[in-house]
Amino acid sequence: MKPVTISVVSHNQMHLVANLLQDLNKHCAPVVKRIVLTYNVAGEKPLGRFPDRIPVVEIRNAQVAGFGANHNRAFEHCDTEWFLVINPDVRLSSDVISRLLARKRPGTGLLAPQETDASGAPRDHPRSLITPWSLLARRLLRRQECAPHRLAWVKGMFMLMPSRVFRSVGGFDERYVLYCEDFDLCARMILKGWTVDHHPDIALHHAWQRDSGHSLLHLGHHLASLLRMWSSDAFWQYRRLLRQAPIEKSR
Repeated sequence: MKPVTISVVSHNQMHLVANLLQDLNKHCAPVVKRIVLTYNVAGEKPLGRFPDRIPVVEIRNAQVAGFGANHNRAFEHCDTEWFLVINPDVRLSSDVISRLLARKRPGTGLLAPQETDASGAPRDHPRSLITPWSLLARRLLRRQECAPHRLAWVKGMFMLMPSRVFRSVGGFDERYVLYCEDFDLCARMILKGWTVDHHPDIALHHAWQRDSGHSLLHLGHHLASLLRMWSSDAFWQYRRLLRQAPIEKSR
């Protein structure tokens, strides 16, 4: 049986979804059983005709739901060994999924590739613990964050996870409407003994739309998520864990 179910959420982004589905059908069809496509905006015009190598299950929301809530609902359609959360603005030029699956090991909780820009140059990297100072340095002082000595989390634009692991930690925390749910998921996985593995030699292109920088609504969601994260038990337990023992560096 094909081992992967994929969840994609669209916010009036059918032009991006169309490209992503073409890439998945071209490069990854042998390992993908189905794609669950969620239309998160009421009345969003559907794509129409899908590429035919991978079946698509469509979910239409009556009202906008958060990132975690959408992917948790999509997971209800997952009966495969692996579950992949992927953003519509990701482009693939090879079978990234199979290459990552080949790197699984006992205890794997999450597999993540290297993000690149349109030219193929590495962009961003796995992050260290999110603190008020690190956020201030990156956003306001424009300081370039160095690659962390200890991998703390990876971004939610591509998260390939064993279904049993995603289920065992309760999926995404739906109290996060936007932002920080990826950090929270990684933290809870590692606290339960699973690994989060980043593979810099396996790359994909991510357009990386930063809505919180120019939208007051998204900025509000971002600030609310940060406050929720910094007041959560998972954050403080994870902070203590990172101080006590090194988490494995990205692979």
